[in-house]
Amino acid sequence: MIAIKDLRKSYNSHEALKGISFNIKEGEFYGLLGPNGAGKTTTISIMSSILTPDSGEVLINGNNIYTHPNESKRIIGVVPQEIALYNELTAEENLWFWGGLYDVPKTELKKRIDEVLTLFGLSERRKDKVSTYSGGMKRRINIAAALLHQPRIVFMDEPTVGIDPQSRNLIFEVIEKLHSNGMTIVYTTHYMEEAERFCDRIGIIDNGQIIAEGTLDELRKSSSAKETIVITFNNLNDDKVQKIQSFWKDCSHTDDKIYFYTSDLKTELSKIISQCSDAGADIHNIEIKKVNLETVFLSLTGKQLRD
Repeated sequence: MIAIKDLRKSYNSHEALKGISFNIKEGEFYGLLGPNGAGKTTTISIMSSILTPDSGEVLINGNNIYTHPNESKRIIGVVPQEIALYNELTAEENLWFWGGLYDVPKTELKKRIDEVLTLFGLSERRKDKVSTYSGGMKRRINIAAALLHQPRIVFMDEPTVGIDPQSRNLIFEVIEKLHSNGMTIVYTTHYMEEAERFCDRIGIIDNGQIIAEGTLDELRKSSSAKETIVITFNNLNDDKVQKIQSFWKDCSHTDDKIYFYTSDLKTELSKIISQCSDAGADIHNIEIKKVNLETVFLSLTGKQLRD
């Protein structure tokens, strides 16, 4: 459905994209994750033909978006990171404007405007100016505008940033419905839980390069991230910490807690408990932290997603 081949883009002396390539299947929910400045928005902007790359190729449904722009633009919708609405127009007027740009016939557009306003729970506010809307309501209309021409592919660049829980949950429901109906979705986010919840596959981008790609399970296996056993002790002191660290090198110590890192939780948990007991350390609590997308991301990039 989407093929990205050796994309490169520089801003003056800064090389934002360094020859990235990846493919997205029809109906797939693909997440693009990376810290700030990694190249996510540049990639999305090039894929949606907002930006022109210095070199490389983007194929949408087999068509090069720069040599066959009309064929490509008819089947893509774009939800930009910045709100792309006119504050002094009503929600309905905004939708009429954006729908008109896609040459949707008026009778059909009226029907679709009614549908998306209902879908996003804003029918009763359709005649209100966007300037009176909350941030979450503006985000909902922003997404609605991208769906009016019924695209087969939607690019969403951080669509839930800075919104209230009610709007976020409603947007989640819409996104899940779109995906279940077979829409191809390309999604950037700063929220790990969103990527874990929605994405079929994830590409991790850092310093303008795709450094890892795959399903969540594939990323877990490919990274050096380990599961963590966090043990809180009642009577921990330096002597006991030294004894514990002598038998378990891969650990760290903070206050009354010791963090044990392991690649084989089932086998090694009982060993750790036994050896802590032998060291005279009284265990108060044990917490298991499984490898998740956040730990995978940190192990691959050395950064938090919001860095």
